[in-house]
Amino acid sequence: MRNNRAMTSAPHRVAVLAVDHVVGLDLGTPSQVFGTARTDGLRPLYTVDACTPGGRPVRSTAGFQVLPDHGLDLLATADTVVVPGIHGGSPMTDGTVDPEVAAALRAAHDRGARIMSICTGAFVLAAAGLLDGRRATTHWAYADRFRRLHPAVDLDPDVLFIDSGSVLTSAGVAAGIDLCLHVIRTDHGSEVANRSARRCVVPPWRDGGQAQYIERPVPRGPASGTAATREWARQRLHEPVALRDLATHARMSVRTFTRHFRSETGLSPAQWLLQQRTDHARLLLETTDLPVDQVARRSGFGTTAALRQQLHHRIGVSPTTYRRTFRRA
Repeated sequence: MRNNRAMTSAPHRVAVLAVDHVVGLDLGTPSQVFGTARTDGLRPLYTVDACTPGGRPVRSTAGFQVLPDHGLDLLATADTVVVPGIHGGSPMTDGTVDPEVAAALRAAHDRGARIMSICTGAFVLAAAGLLDGRRATTHWAYADRFRRLHPAVDLDPDVLFIDSGSVLTSAGVAAGIDLCLHVIRTDHGSEVANRSARRCVVPPWRDGGQAQYIERPVPRGPASGTAATREWARQRLHEPVALRDLATHARMSVRTFTRHFRSETGLSPAQWLLQQRTDHARLLLETTDLPVDQVARRSGFGTTAALRQQLHHRIGVSPTTYRRTFRRA
């Protein structure tokens, strides 16, 4: 369900909490992504502000200091709190965090604020006690260290992000963008999230369960890639598209195509195609009046039953419930 504040006219308040050794890119991600989310009338849907303990400057890993406009009191009124990644400091060395920071995060969570982390920001949330007993993720390179420091957390380093309801965690760098877009999609639907993604020039959707890109080789050049074939398939979601059809379009053997495809997307061709069909069905449910059986056919599921089964599997609701929840007024 969308955040209740998303249903009102007031912008959703996002607080970005920076601590020492904050990663510069992660610090700017929430402002960049949430700042692009707007209504059709261009009204901002989110306000984003940064804060630090005591409003004091903190060091970043990018060679500059962060001088915020707010102290930890910002967390007392925020609807969402985001903790960017860090490289160093006590959360990553001994699993502790400033008691003042821990208390502010716990208080925000207890009053119902949504709590998010990007990359190694999960170390801060875990040190504050917010991840014990929860499934969470962080950058795969720090998984062993995280497990040693926080054995009570159910860590899954093989996914891009995890949404456990009130607490959300993401993997490294670009996965923070994925998580922010996921939140926009949850709050306001696919159309708004897709517009934000276009403004940021990033893919509109990478499923949170998609594997992190762990030391996979980069394709050598356009001739070895599958991007053109993926675009070709997207234009034919309403048609049966077999693995051999994809390989033939890419001018590869099925085996070679499958290897390249998984290297570039982290998914098998079948998994990717199912994801594309589901995303297209969601968009049609949100933005058209097409009957559900037509949505099923146009997105390639063929039958209402097949579409219903997939939506239940992915997001736990029926097509009708999804439309009622996310349909733009």
